[in-house]
Order: sequence, then C-alpha cells, then structure tokens
Amino acid sequence: MAWLRVQLTEEEQGVVNEERIAHPNERIRERMLVLWLLHNGVTRQKAAEIVGVGRATVQRFVAAFRDGGLDGLRRWDPNRPESEMATFRESIRESFDKQPVRTVAEACDRIDQLTGLRRGPSQVRKFLKDLGLKFQRVRMVPVPPKKTWPSTSKRRPSFSKLS
Repeated sequence: MAWLRVQLTEEEQGVVNEERIAHPNERIRERMLVLWLLHNGVTRQKAAEIVGVGRATVQRFVAAFRDGGLDGLRRWDPNRPESEMATFRESIRESFDKQPVRTVAEACDRIDQLTGLRRGPSQVRKFLKDLGLKFQRVRMVPVPPKKTWPSTSKRRPSFSKLS
C-alpha cells in the first residue's frame, strides 16, 4: 500500500485546527493534532512522540482519515460491554433502598431472586459501588453507664512502690 502524504484543503485545515483545541472528546483532539502535525510535514514517528501515542496508532489515524475523511477520524465507538444487570439497575436500587442488605452474599442472593442473574461477590460489589451504594460498618456505640455502681466507685489501691 502506498504511503499517504497528508494534505489538507483550506476548509479542512480550519476544521482540524479548531477541533484539535476545542473538541469535547480528548481522543478526537489527539487525532486532530496528529493530522495537523502530519499536514505540517512532521514525520509519523515524531508526531507519535509529540502526542504520546505509538507509531502504529498514528498509522490507524491516517488509515481512518484515508477511508472516511474527517468524519472517519471523528468516529469514536469504544468497546465497552454493558452489564446484563444494568437493565435491572432501577429495580435493584429500589429493592435495596426499601430493605438494605447486610452482606455482599445477601446482595448476590437478592439480585439472583430479582433478576435471575447469578453473579459472584466481586461483580456484585462493583455493581453496587457503581450504583452509589456504600458499605457501612455496623457496630455498637459506646455509651457511658447512666449511674455509678458502688463496686465501680470505690477507690482502687495503687500498686506503685513508694521509695
């Protein structure tokens, strides 16, 4: 495959120059900066070093520009799988708000009853944290006695040796 020399038209230069600074997505800004550097005669290796990506990444950016133009370079679809429990997010949250669970194992069982999805403690713990729920430690609050007992109010002997 022939080496593509990046040459931008006046209109494309204006768009790339604007989006390399002001695009809301950081990755798209990165891509536009690489394209701008390549248009200005910087080598692909040097552009990769300046932007902080690998040379193969620069090659992918150029291929995206070659195949789809600026729209191909702007395309951003990261592969982030969605949990099956996410569809039941509201019903799980509602159930835990009505009746909180005490342990992660109990949360696993409740989610299994509500949704039919059996998940391990690690996945459930992460899911509950993403919901914004917190694990709270439950313990007794120390309270001083209300009255003094005769056995506790006596003066105790000191065991220090007087010299």
